[in-house]
Amino acid sequence: MRVLRAMAILCGALLTGLVPFSATAQEWPAKPVTIVVPWPPGGPSDIAARPIAKGLTELLGQTFLVENRGGAGGNVGTAAVTKSAPDGYTLPTTSGAPIGVNP
Repeated sequence: MRVLRAMAILCGALLTGLVPFSATAQEWPAKPVTIVVPWPPGGPSDIAARPIAKGLTELLGQTFLVENRGGAGGNVGTAAVTKSAPDGYTLPTTSGAPIGVNP
C-alpha cells in the first residue's frame, strides 16, 4: 500500500512537469500596424485598404498604416510581407495575382 501511494505521488509530481505554464497574453496591437498594399496608390486594393485601416484604428485605438509597395506585378510588396517579422504587425492586402499567378 505504501509503495502504491509513493508511486502515485511520484507519477503526479512527474506529470505536473508536463503541464505547460500559462503565458501572459500580450495586448495586440501594442504598436502601429502596417498594412502593405503591393500596388501603387489609387488602385482597387489601395482603395479597399484605406477605409479598413481607418476603421481598425478607430476600433482598436492603435494606428494602422497603409504602405504602398508597388512593383514587379505585386511581388515587391508581397515579398516585403513574407520577409517581415512574424509578429502580426505587418499585414498584406492584395489581389490573387502575386500569390496565384506570379512565380
